[in-house]
Amino acid sequence: MSSAAHPSRHGMTTHTLAVSGATITYDVHGPLTSDTPLLLIGSPMDASGFTTLRRHFIDRPVVTYDPRNTGRSVCGEPTAAVTPWQHAADLDALITALGSGPVDVFASSGGAVNALVCVERRPGAIRTLVAHEPPAGGALADHNHISAACTHMVESYDAAGTGPAMAEFIRLVMHRGPVDDAYLAGPAPDPAQFGLPTEDDGSRTDPLMSNMRGLGVDYVPDVERLTAASTRIVIAVGEESGGPEDGEMAGRAAYAVARLLGQDAVVFPGGHQGFLGGEYGQTGRPTEFAAALRECLDTVG
Repeated sequence: MSSAAHPSRHGMTTHTLAVSGATITYDVHGPLTSDTPLLLIGSPMDASGFTTLRRHFIDRPVVTYDPRNTGRSVCGEPTAAVTPWQHAADLDALITALGSGPVDVFASSGGAVNALVCVERRPGAIRTLVAHEPPAGGALADHNHISAACTHMVESYDAAGTGPAMAEFIRLVMHRGPVDDAYLAGPAPDPAQFGLPTEDDGSRTDPLMSNMRGLGVDYVPDVERLTAASTRIVIAVGEESGGPEDGEMAGRAAYAVARLLGQDAVVFPGGHQGFLGGEYGQTGRPTEFAAALRECLDTVG
């Protein structure tokens, strides 16, 4: 059930939506009746990460939200694993609550995995999905090594807290090429070199680590369901993320998912965070990125 709207002076209304085990907060920019809504989603990135990108789409209604256990969206068990299937059910519930019929979705990173699962579970809810660099490690030949790296990451989180675990995460996502035995045998990265805390504050509510505990990186696309769905799926990859064999894990996974779906990955400007315009202290190429996204959304067939 969706709550009443809370309007802002900027033409945005904020709503809450009760789902199983959580309350989701989402923002609607512009009247939903004016055009097909465009959802901009990430995971664990919340709505604030799409501030720059959404400003390039003021000609249509845009919806952003905080995934469960992230930002304003409260989870009943903040230390528990959160799976792509839970995130997909939340996305499905949000689309239903909007009441606008099939929507368009731009999904980044973990959000792209969640959106693909949403297409698998409810074909027809999404008209066009642009899935940008889904970190679907299960689609890669080195998936066992990737899974082992993620398992160790969660073990580090449980044992020593956010700093060591996030250092391992950064090492993994920056690594180029397959994850192999040598990678797994390498020394643990120093949290301090990434400006991360070296002391354990005792908390275990980090949303990224909840997603890692939920095995999102092990995702294997259900090709039969995805290709049977009416949704037009575009798999996108950043031009700075490397190639299908020598690139970063999320970029390599994008190429692999596209190949499984019988298509070529569409290359977007920038890297994994190419749409950012200063959010989280990172700046990609948001203007060029938005133009590429608009072209994808406007292309029929």
